[in-house]
Amino acid sequence: MKRTKQASNRGHAVSEHVFTEREKTILRLIVDTFVSTGEPVGSRALSRSYDLGLSPASIRNTMSDLEERGYLGHPHTSAGRVPTDYGYRVYVDELMHVQPLTRGEQQLLSDRVASARADLEDLIRESARLLGQLSNLLGVVLTPRFASAVLRRLDILPLASNKAMFVVAVESGLVKTLVLEVETELKEETVAAVATLLNERLAGLTFEEIRASFGLRVQDLGDRHGDLISFVLDRAPLIFSDLPQHKRLSYSGAEYIVLQPEFSAPEAVRHMIAVLETGDAVVSMLEDASDLSDGEEVTVRIGHENSTKELEDYSVVTTQYRFGNVSGSMGVIGPTRMNYSRVVGLVDVVARTLNHTIV
Repeated sequence: MKRTKQASNRGHAVSEHVFTEREKTILRLIVDTFVSTGEPVGSRALSRSYDLGLSPASIRNTMSDLEERGYLGHPHTSAGRVPTDYGYRVYVDELMHVQPLTRGEQQLLSDRVASARADLEDLIRESARLLGQLSNLLGVVLTPRFASAVLRRLDILPLASNKAMFVVAVESGLVKTLVLEVETELKEETVAAVATLLNERLAGLTFEEIRASFGLRVQDLGDRHGDLISFVLDRAPLIFSDLPQHKRLSYSGAEYIVLQPEFSAPEAVRHMIAVLETGDAVVSMLEDASDLSDGEEVTVRIGHENSTKELEDYSVVTTQYRFGNVSGSMGVIGPTRMNYSRVVGLVDVVARTLNHTIV
């Protein structure tokens, strides 16, 4: 099991507090109950549901202490309490037990990943679907950046007399394709010769290395295939660049997350749709998560801890996965009233399954 890491806090910090065992127990039960029911939790409900050996008045006093310190909130329309972002943080860091997947869920995960392993784009999409389906929230997966990817092969496929598809494959198995109009007539024998020469000189280099040194590596080829070489030289920053952001992000589970009580209001649904349609906030969050993680941790950001304003009302659980020498990130987005113990375990297992599949 990967370690769980706290994201950097934003906003007002709660002062350090040494919790008594009673406070830990009551805070844990309030989080578990509220996550399960979606209803504020009262002292009498805890007294009836759990054998705490405490009177409702004693429980109520402890809840009041936790509220004063910022770990519980008190909705105006209810006598019960709900966890705050800080209450959830204490729960995640100190109180929860990570919930393993059932044997059936593990088998489903293995079968679905195995069926998609032949095509990495399918594998990414299937991972997002599994995260969404098994969490009943929103699963998100970001493909790795290509900057540190190592070129395995470049293929140039003529589509017409002045149009070609450039297929860029990297050692991790990821593939990038571009269709470009070429300002010279394409002859199959010329295209094949140029592709062979480029592969001889570029294969084994990272995209960063190729972009920085492409001109020097092909400067002696101009006499033989000048027009096509010049075209590739001009387009090298595009051909050997990262995928566009909208192509790097896969997500699934919108149909599940909108059924959560937090999305009963139309404006909450509209906000989520807007976040997904642009994708920028989610991509930025996943990039930040990848930068924070050392590959051995599941990172949990709760509400105000998210550095992206559009995600301040959500919790985000993320980790890294690896494709050879490059890494991407994946996770689950949901309301702060999230089953953290299950989602942390799920994100960890999906990432580890993906790692083992693509080794």
